[in-house]
Amino acid sequence: MLQLDGLKVYSGYLDEGRQRDLLDLLREIVRQAPLFTPVMPKTGKPFSVRMTNMGSLGWVSDRSGYRYQPCHPQTGTAWPAIPSGILKIWRDVAGYPHDPEACLLNHYRSGARMGLHRDADEEDVDAPVVSISLGCTGLFRIGGLQRKDPTRSFRLASGDVMVMGGASRLCYHGIDRIVPGSSTLLDNDGRINLTLRRVRLPGAPV
Repeated sequence: MLQLDGLKVYSGYLDEGRQRDLLDLLREIVRQAPLFTPVMPKTGKPFSVRMTNMGSLGWVSDRSGYRYQPCHPQTGTAWPAIPSGILKIWRDVAGYPHDPEACLLNHYRSGARMGLHRDADEEDVDAPVVSISLGCTGLFRIGGLQRKDPTRSFRLASGDVMVMGGASRLCYHGIDRIVPGSSTLLDNDGRINLTLRRVRLPGAPV
């Protein structure tokens, strides 16, 4: 386990069998809530990843901005519930007494990346962000509280679970690239990242 400034990485947390079981769950989730391509606010530039959500709230991005909402932006239906197996991972590693309200699924294909950003759209920043990696290895980069701060990089492989809490909770971070051929779990050098978050403060009205 790597631990640095509130950042914890549990390498190989999910063995291959658990990864495949989780992948089967996610296929059903995607049937209920299809993957969509978000776009950047104002410019409308499409992301290089496709995404969907689980939970009472889901994160979306379009020309009007970043936000959480209770329904799929294309189908208008409520997001599927977060499966119990994914909630168990949160409960085992988050060290936080309240369950996540949102689970963002990012699907990377070869060549996709995620630029440096902060998870700052949530009210409850005392809760950590928990990330689950499946498929090809991603080169993860993390910096500081300012975009210009120095960064460090390490690899997140299939089955790794990462917790960003404490001082790391609001740090800039991103995925520089996907390592081709590093996993056979998904077709076409694919990678899935699940990001579990609390959105509202405990006790806040629904």
